[in-house]
Amino acid sequence: MTQRFSRWSSSPRCAPAAARQQQRAIHSRRTMKDPIQLPRALVAHFPIKQTAPTPPPTTTETASRHEEEAYHTKTPVTSAHAIDRDAAALSHLDSVMLEPTSGDIVHGRYGTLAAEAVVGVPLEYLALLRMAAEGAAGVAKLVTRNHRRPNGSRSDGGGGTVLVYGASQANGLAAVQMAAAAPQIGAVVGIVDGQHSCHEDLLEYVKGMIPEPGTAVGQEYALVKQNFRELVDSIASGEEGLATATTAEDCLADFQTNLFQYADVYPDTRPAAVDANELKFLGMEKDKEQFSANMDAYLSQYPPGSPPMDAQQVHGSFSTESYAAFRHQFWEQTTRVISGDESHVFSPPHLVQELMKRPPSSAEPVASSSSTSIPFAFDSSRRQQPVYPTGTEATPGGPVLGAIIAVTPELQTSPKLLTGIMTI
Repeated sequence: MTQRFSRWSSSPRCAPAAARQQQRAIHSRRTMKDPIQLPRALVAHFPIKQTAPTPPPTTTETASRHEEEAYHTKTPVTSAHAIDRDAAALSHLDSVMLEPTSGDIVHGRYGTLAAEAVVGVPLEYLALLRMAAEGAAGVAKLVTRNHRRPNGSRSDGGGGTVLVYGASQANGLAAVQMAAAAPQIGAVVGIVDGQHSCHEDLLEYVKGMIPEPGTAVGQEYALVKQNFRELVDSIASGEEGLATATTAEDCLADFQTNLFQYADVYPDTRPAAVDANELKFLGMEKDKEQFSANMDAYLSQYPPGSPPMDAQQVHGSFSTESYAAFRHQFWEQTTRVISGDESHVFSPPHLVQELMKRPPSSAEPVASSSSTSIPFAFDSSRRQQPVYPTGTEATPGGPVLGAIIAVTPELQTSPKLLTGIMTI
């Protein structure tokens, strides 16, 4: 029930002081406007509810308010503890505290930590020092195996690819970050275990910590062995699967098919290359003259229709070299559109007819994917191969060096459940 309160009179100067202190309540099942803005005759008949003034706060209420304010007051952190899953309690070994007298930082497992080594590191992170040490030990073990490029760097292809299972766990996350920063490792592939793989944001955070060509996936993706194997192989080899088996003749055949369909749908018998329904007049007769005037301006933004295309002539005269010259003209038109140059009328069917009458010469410029100034362009004159712009080439991560496995609670329980089960 919605309640609104107003004073006895809409004119406080004319009402007595006692009356101004009295309050009125509006009982309604609907949300209503402020009663002060309603007509006086309607407000006079509203039911009245007497309300007592709010009493001053007692000593107990004042003390509780101070406690609540103190609860939200932040105090400096003087200790941090990890959770011991086996004991279901705070861990005394994986803990760190600030010595109040000397100011030293004392770890429960490693003792007093050097001040210059932990400067600027929050105590909450120092409590995870054992987990970080486990991740560092795994990375160091794999780096020592990389004898092929002891001083390799990511710029020259790196030394190898490292897999990290449990990449969102404390020790796995440390392994991911250290491996990504190690110059002897070319790529890192993280697998977020089932405990955290359902959290899309966390998966993106882990993926953001891994530089290219590495990445991170959820455990569900890694269970599909074929997909995961292809992903790891592409990262290790640098082959991203952009190469195709399309030949120049295949590209030309597809273009000719689209050309014939375009000529049938948009013939030059229409004033522009638009659908026939766009030219129909469905208004009143008195508006037909104005419709024609507006239609001329409307159709001026479209290219002209296509002239008839003879299939035999197109297949015989429009070669792969003609198609390469057409693509070069199309690139130039794209530049005009981007720069806002509307001085040139571009009609692809008419350009095809012109190229059939005048075969292109070898002196004419042709757009080619061998130039890195055209990102991800394809060359219709040869078999397709990926050509990258300068600085965007795919860098191989190198052969797989090994895997770092963070023992998650589920992984720790699985061998115990499988104990005693005979394999078939």
